[in-house]
Amino acid sequence: MSFLAFFTSDPLFQKWLLLLGEITFVFLIIIVFIGFILLILVVYAIRTDFILFPEFLKAGIMFLEGFMRSLFKIFGVPDHEVLQVMVRLHNSLNKKRFMEIPVERRAIFIPHCLRAIACPAHLHPEEGLKCRSCGLCSIGYGKKMLEQVGYMVFIVPGSSFIKRLIKEYHPKAIVGIGCLLEVKEGNVMAERYGLVSMGVVSTKDGCVETAVDWDEVFEMALLGIDPLSVPKELERFLPQK
Repeated sequence: MSFLAFFTSDPLFQKWLLLLGEITFVFLIIIVFIGFILLILVVYAIRTDFILFPEFLKAGIMFLEGFMRSLFKIFGVPDHEVLQVMVRLHNSLNKKRFMEIPVERRAIFIPHCLRAIACPAHLHPEEGLKCRSCGLCSIGYGKKMLEQVGYMVFIVPGSSFIKRLIKEYHPKAIVGIGCLLEVKEGNVMAERYGLVSMGVVSTKDGCVETAVDWDEVFEMALLGIDPLSVPKELERFLPQK
């Protein structure tokens, strides 16, 4: 009799093998159960725009990322709607820490694709687009208001600029504007740099003349800001007490 045959025929080994199989089965059942709970929470967030148990939801999706991606596809949950939930979830979990950071240590990154096609501004090799407030798009007004609040505001063409500006100006918190994927990737990058990040998803995607809800940008930017330092034009965006 071979060693392997003797070993596998041992009653104690068979007992442990059976126990291992039972534990594995129970573990898989638990994973599937948690996966369905996460699926329900995501669908609920999509339909109601309200996130339940955000810490559990984020940890669960990150831990079971591959399984959850398959589960979303099986039940026909669109990828962009899942991404939207994840961005809102990220903002919700970071809101308190974001509010605690002084405005002078915050930076806002605006994508240059928001500008008009006929924009006369030029791209600075170090700091991005230098807005001339020509009035052809909304960037000039938005930048002016945010700078009056105290923000560092940059108009950038890509993540390489953002990384360079973070290293140069050392913000503690950032607000990123962009499409869903850009905001998601920006949040991941911010975590690597140890920054508190918030994201605003553009209302129109593309490479030129995209759009963003500036009301949403102002509402987010004013979180934790002293009302006395807010320009009169932005007072309506202050959080309601």
